[in-house]
Amino acid sequence: MRPRILQDDDQVGFQWASPNGTPVSLQQLVVDDDEPDRLVATHLAALDDALIIAAERFGDLLGGGRRPKGAEERDGLLELHRVLDRLTHEFAVALRLTGIAADVRSGQIIGTAALFSIRARHPLGLLGPAPLDGELDEPEIGVIGGFGEMCRVDPDAPWKGGRWIVRTESGKRYPLTLSTLLFDSSGTNKDAARQEHRDAMLSVMTAAESASADPVAVACALDWLLYDFLMAHRDGPDSAAIVLPKGREADAQLIVTATAASVAARATFDPGLVGLTPRT
Repeated sequence: MRPRILQDDDQVGFQWASPNGTPVSLQQLVVDDDEPDRLVATHLAALDDALIIAAERFGDLLGGGRRPKGAEERDGLLELHRVLDRLTHEFAVALRLTGIAADVRSGQIIGTAALFSIRARHPLGLLGPAPLDGELDEPEIGVIGGFGEMCRVDPDAPWKGGRWIVRTESGKRYPLTLSTLLFDSSGTNKDAARQEHRDAMLSVMTAAESASADPVAVACALDWLLYDFLMAHRDGPDSAAIVLPKGREADAQLIVTATAASVAARATFDPGLVGLTPRT
């Protein structure tokens, strides 16, 4: 018998079970399985199906059309983010254990799941502040002239991350997003901007392994940088589906790794994610 997926009709997400019916994680299964690639592919397909169901059930809440009403809807969003965090984390660890590379499709599905998780946490107050929160100038009405740059919070503490800003000739600093930089700004070297954003994410993940790194700061930094990257790679302005061009496997791997790193950082203080570490 093969491992199978357990899922009730009203369940958010799914759970793997061993051939004897015992609940088990994907990473536990792939270690001893003769066909781990089949398990990884099945997991990804099931996650894709779960996202479709989640979009139908929580679409208004995830899209910001309204805030959750009552404990039931809040509990639903809480369960959604924790389930998606667990499933994306399992996928990332399974890839590392098996040596299977993330392809564009997996980056798109994991990225969509990460975006859903971030949007689910937002109305629950479970997102920390964005980098440089409260330190930037309020945007003025009209076109703002200046230069876009990736501004790090603290060069001596790279796990705190950074964000895009517009720096004007007068010295003011306004918030900027990768989407605006890529699609609504003139004179932008888009490839360089994407690479600088990738480098910022990798810098946070590398620094997160330091004993002095604050996991809360790491989670806030990764969540913002990942969110900003994902919002710039949506299928459209009204869509949460992530789209990566053909040949962008490196971006897919970055999305998978950063999503799992965020989960691992938050697992140090979120009781619903306890036990999820970078390696298990």
